[in-house]
Amino acid sequence: MGSPAPLGLQGAYAFGSQSSQDELRARLIMVAGALLLTNGADSLTVRRIATEAGCSTTVVYTMFGNKEGLAEALYLEGFERFRRRLEAVPRHPDPLEYLTALGPAYREACLAEPGFYSVMFEKAIPGFEPSERARTLARAAVNILDRAIADCISAGYIVPTQPRKVADCLWAAAQGAVSLERAGHLRDGRVYASVTLAAISRYLVNKDIFPAPL
Repeated sequence: MGSPAPLGLQGAYAFGSQSSQDELRARLIMVAGALLLTNGADSLTVRRIATEAGCSTTVVYTMFGNKEGLAEALYLEGFERFRRRLEAVPRHPDPLEYLTALGPAYREACLAEPGFYSVMFEKAIPGFEPSERARTLARAAVNILDRAIADCISAGYIVPTQPRKVADCLWAAAQGAVSLERAGHLRDGRVYASVTLAAISRYLVNKDIFPAPL
């Protein structure tokens, strides 16, 4: 194969312009996320975000359309960060070992991104409801659970069923424990570990693989 054709001046300008827009968009999302975390939802005004990011309000409107569009961008960015953290978990040759390793990574992602987490799961921005498209993309961000569970089914660890069914059960167990921990009702991750392992055990062919929780 030959070398790719040079971009030329017009192509290079377009590429640079797109890169600048992507960087600006990322900066606006980061500013909005920081404001939400430190000052609450009332601080998420277009003017405040523009001032903190060092740009005009026109830029914010151009990037996101309105405050609702910005909220949805925060929602999706949060799920994308979760996806990257889960994808960073090293693959284990044993699919059940890999599935159980995803649990602690999910908890760490929740606790490490409190601002984004509040938008994703706690309705931190009054009146914001993600679109169906955003909900679909959000669920796709944790599809790694579906794939890991499908591998466990193929390996004979989990009873044959729809991977999404098991994944949703595991997700619900994880979210419940994390929510209680974030609210100060749980001191550490021991209950989280117990409920997530219990959710997986519900579908195991051999129920004795995991030790009984303390």
